[in-house]
Amino acid sequence: MSNPFVHLELCTPDTAKAKAFYSGLFGWEFKDNDMGPMIYSTFQPSSGPGGGVYSLPGLPTTWLAYVGVDDIKAATEKAKSLGATIYKGPDKIPNIGWFTVLADPTGATIALFQPKK
Repeated sequence: MSNPFVHLELCTPDTAKAKAFYSGLFGWEFKDNDMGPMIYSTFQPSSGPGGGVYSLPGLPTTWLAYVGVDDIKAATEKAKSLGATIYKGPDKIPNIGWFTVLADPTGATIALFQPKK
């Protein structure tokens, strides 16, 4: 597959409860990272994409899947031309890469990610 899922994020109002659940269910270990306005807790299973868990007031509890792309600007424009609604981005993640959050024409939310080279 040319554009695999590369990262998964869980936005939840109770990160401690979520981390306890996923640690208990799957054995995931979490590393807390201070991102200023929030703590972003990362996990990396033994296979497949890793991800993060965070809380931001006002956002719904949901999982968001990121698909890897080579050119975030071109992929964002292509998605838009195919009927996507762009919610955010492309935006830079300092020292990590760039991302765009969008809804496909059916309303499903997904994100694009280009790593920093």
